[in-house]
Amino acid sequence: MEKKTEKTQSGRFEVAFNRIHRCLKDMVKDAGSDAFVELLNSGYKNHSIIRKYKNELYQFAKLRNAIVHEKVDMDYYIAEPHKSVVKRIEEIAAHFEKPPLAMGVASSPVFYYYDDALLKDVLKAINKFEFTRFPIYDQSNEYKGLLTSSDIIRWMAKQLTSNVISLENVKVRELLRDNKKYYVDFVAEDTSFYEVEELFDSYHIKDKKLQAVILTENGKSDSRPKGIITPWDLLDPDPTTD
Repeated sequence: MEKKTEKTQSGRFEVAFNRIHRCLKDMVKDAGSDAFVELLNSGYKNHSIIRKYKNELYQFAKLRNAIVHEKVDMDYYIAEPHKSVVKRIEEIAAHFEKPPLAMGVASSPVFYYYDDALLKDVLKAINKFEFTRFPIYDQSNEYKGLLTSSDIIRWMAKQLTSNVISLENVKVRELLRDNKKYYVDFVAEDTSFYEVEELFDSYHIKDKKLQAVILTENGKSDSRPKGIITPWDLLDPDPTTD
């Protein structure tokens, strides 16, 4: 039987599988062993990227075992996976090696205001852009809180007198005084989408609702916001697609 010298589908599959395996070993540190399936079983609870591809990876592990066990020598395989399977595992390997950035799904630019801004200016932004969450800062660029469209509606309901609400000279800080504390976190702009997912999950486990993740250059709260992610943004089934 003549040995194949070109790169087979099986060879490409095994290379991609090994790329994922290396990423799993770097990612999961508390597994009982470095076996592929063991890493999946140990890592899926703490890593959203593993949860996303877990079922496919289990199937790939079975296919890999079948292919490798049927290998005749170093360069020849009896079984050959379908091209679509090879393409898929190579895509997943690329996602593990270079996860999509959170900025890819974040709303950007961010409409944020200083606490001495006028409420009517915020209302103009809501009317024009339909944004519903606005980070608020003081003049020292210290983050003061999150103002939501629901907060504005509640404030207006309290101010309603004789069917008239006066917005003249009303400043944002007046709405923050009685505003409940929203959970907001900050991450660097080069943070991966899956890390942000894990951040939302960590709050959920603590029975807390994370209203927004604000992306800044260095991940600090006193840095200018470059993007904002809300729970709605996580509903995108695949952040890697355009």
